[in-house]
Amino acid sequence: MRVLILGGTTEASALARRLADDTHFEATLSLAGRTAQPAPQALPTRIGGFGGIDGLVRHLRDEKIVAVIDATHPYADQMSAHAVAACGQAAVPLASLVRAPWTRQAGDEWIEVVDTQAAANAIGRNPRRVFLAIGRQELPVFADAPQHHYLARVIDAPAGDALPPNLTLVEARGPFDLAAETALLRDRRIELVVSKNAGGDATYAKIEAARALGVRVIMIARPHKPAGYVTATPEDAVAWLDHVRRSLRGV
Repeated sequence: MRVLILGGTTEASALARRLADDTHFEATLSLAGRTAQPAPQALPTRIGGFGGIDGLVRHLRDEKIVAVIDATHPYADQMSAHAVAACGQAAVPLASLVRAPWTRQAGDEWIEVVDTQAAANAIGRNPRRVFLAIGRQELPVFADAPQHHYLARVIDAPAGDALPPNLTLVEARGPFDLAAETALLRDRRIELVVSKNAGGDATYAKIEAARALGVRVIMIARPHKPAGYVTATPEDAVAWLDHVRRSLRGV
């Protein structure tokens, strides 16, 4: 049974590892191509977009895809909308691997905002030392508040964008543990952390470190993300695939 996984998350990689040796499925992992050197994966991998909804419909039909699992990042709302529309048009079952968001814990000092622009506005006028834990694509938004000193951690350095003038880049690939995140915030004298509510364990240590050090977090809310059949873990996604496979065989 041919399966397409829309990936880019730790859950997608975990799902790929589970399916790699499962002879019931012939799975391919699709990555958007936002990093120059993606981490090695357990499945055959395609890189790049599909060309919108119509392109994804063509891909599903040309590759004879029987089921799709959307395991994209919680903020990849456009890709998820395309997946819902394309799978509907192609009559291909779709499951969405939805990671639970982080919730405020005792000791957290969060300022919750609706988007990245609101996060830039929430920093305030007085110069602050800010850790931007949002990836590279939205860094130019903070050029509108050039008075702050920014630290951003990225996998690949941004190029050709109007970046904030007082920006330090750290190129590194996670996950990062609590000790490392605590040292980063302390040594860089960070006063504010700007983060997306990614959920999961891979990047949560920075939130724990901020809590321990009494550093405020500007938390960017998740966008509305269209979904198919909702699963919570890679194991749930495999169980759904098994159900689809048995239903097609009439078992």
